Amino acid sequence: MDASPDGSMSGLLRPTPMLDFESPALRTLVTSRGWDRLPSHDAAAQAVYEFCRDEIAFGYNALADDMPASAVLREGLGHCNTKSTLLMALLRAVGIPCRIHAFTIDKRLQRGAMTPLVYHLAPREILHAWVEAWVGGRWITLEGQILDMDYLHAVQHRFANGCRPFMGFAVATPDLQHPQVQWTGGDTFIQREGIVRDLGVYDCPDEVYAEHGTNLKGVKGWLYRKYLYRRLNRHVARIRAEGRAAGTPTPPSCTA
Repeated sequence: MDASPDGSMSGLLRPTPMLDFESPALRTLVTSRGWDRLPSHDAAAQAVYEFCRDEIAFGYNALADDMPASAVLREGLGHCNTKSTLLMALLRAVGIPCRIHAFTIDKRLQRGAMTPLVYHLAPREILHAWVEAWVGGRWITLEGQILDMDYLHAVQHRFANGCRPFMGFAVATPDLQHPQVQWTGGDTFIQREGIVRDLGVYDCPDEVYAEHGTNLKGVKGWLYRKYLYRRLNRHVARIRAEGRAAGTPTPPSCTA
């Protein structure tokens, strides 16, 4: 593997309650995939990134954003915040220092992905995060893992004219048909154009949620965890299935 950066980054390799990469499930995953035996950090980062992007489906978790990585893995799905937690845990598990950058995003980018009731309940600005990883002697930003390629292809098919820019269906990108989500060893993005406020960089997600809380609280959070997340995931699954089954492109439209 590549040499680690200087000791000042040692804190960016440690486990935390949320980044629980020493848990049996995550240790077994890393070992069984051989990610800890790959010859470079670039190769390991690519393998982990592509796993989180495509093998952890885009969706809405049963628990709040501050759930641990092992719980995200167990559910097998996630969104910007929970997928970022899992990605960070796996990066640290293979010796890659990483940190988390927190923002708020305009909830309009969720229009179409969320059902109308949940969209109405969501705050105008939604807490959002991406991962910054030390790979190849520099920091790279990883946000493109949020949407699995099946879901992204379904949205691209639905808006086949390649609307530029595009915001909706959990996407905010300058070019829907050519988003920056493929691994190149550099930055990846899929929701960056929806950012409203920069909340800063943190060593771990535990610190983000301790300071800023989670997106749905109180009665709204209870309704979400009890009932609404299941409806959201059925809705997302229908979008994904329509994309797989589509034979003729949807007539062009830029309205999300």
